[in-house]
Amino acid sequence: MPAITIGPRVRKSPFYDGSMRQGALSFTIYNHTFMPTSYDPDPELEFSRVINDVQIWDVGCERQLQITGPDTMQMAQLITPRDLSNFEVGQCKYALITDQHGGVINDPVMVRLGDKQVWFSLADSDTLLWAKGVAASNKLNVTIDEPDVSPLQVQGPKSRELMRDVFGDWIGDLKFYRMREIELDGIPLVVARTGYSKELCYEIYLRDGQYGDKLWDRFFEAGQAYKVTAGAPNQILRVEGGILSYGTDMNLDNNPYEINLGWTVDSGQDADFIGKEALLRISNDGIRQRLLGAIIAGEKMTRFNEQHWPAFVDDKAAGHMTTCVYSPRLDQNLAFVMTKSEYANDGQEIEIQSPSGTMRATLCELPFIKDRKK
Repeated sequence: MPAITIGPRVRKSPFYDGSMRQGALSFTIYNHTFMPTSYDPDPELEFSRVINDVQIWDVGCERQLQITGPDTMQMAQLITPRDLSNFEVGQCKYALITDQHGGVINDPVMVRLGDKQVWFSLADSDTLLWAKGVAASNKLNVTIDEPDVSPLQVQGPKSRELMRDVFGDWIGDLKFYRMREIELDGIPLVVARTGYSKELCYEIYLRDGQYGDKLWDRFFEAGQAYKVTAGAPNQILRVEGGILSYGTDMNLDNNPYEINLGWTVDSGQDADFIGKEALLRISNDGIRQRLLGAIIAGEKMTRFNEQHWPAFVDDKAAGHMTTCVYSPRLDQNLAFVMTKSEYANDGQEIEIQSPSGTMRATLCELPFIKDRKK
């Protein structure tokens, strides 16, 4: 790979220095921010650490689209097809943001902090600009901005013990997709039972970046008894769990039904939202393609794909593979494939054309591993 120059326009999270102290080896750029991608040359070792012990992930790149003001919930409902009529203060909710054609702009987790304050915790995109345009064109009385909020995640089977040591016994009562506003030694935080895996996990939203080092070190000091390590959003974990990555497995050209997220579209609700007519039409007419899992035959794969690889059935173009990885837990090569509806069947044999040759695969329903969070 050629060298990539970085300037001040690419931000560092409040946990960047802590990540470097823990030996971060590589980064990507996500929401105009550095995000660590590895701490060990062997991805299987990082995977083993997170499924057996506990890891701390710097996901400060996960920026917040904040809506405040009298029309907060009207604005929030306008940009997502999820029904927010029963969205309570203290609750989190996975909620797509769609455009007027039903295309997916982003797939954030919403956090409701108050009657007039909501966060959309964004995947990699410029959704903030879209939201500002929607608010202005609809003359809504809201303020839309990006606050000084940077999350980190605590992942793995020992995460609850570590969280309890840091925050206290109330952690055991925090329900799935619920949050709580607290202070820890003067550090303002939001603690939520959310995270980017199917493992037991928590997300801590730091609300003042000057405390990044202090918070980071607090977790590593408390985590020594649990073999705590630094990690990054894990490719093996997310593929096993059928978790999608915006920009990789879906984008603006995809609607929720193609990516198995039709359950997030509440088209029968009374409230209006952007894309409602288009999504109702797609639901009635059906889809032309769908994302499925695939098990790739052959020897253990040792590389990730850097672009989509085309897929074929009987030499006919059938779609493309978006993601692939080897799972040591399942001892299988796993992939996601966006395929034409006529081939989108469990057990369908396909061929994937990689730069190093043709690979044979079998399509299957997602996920490969069921939810272990609860």
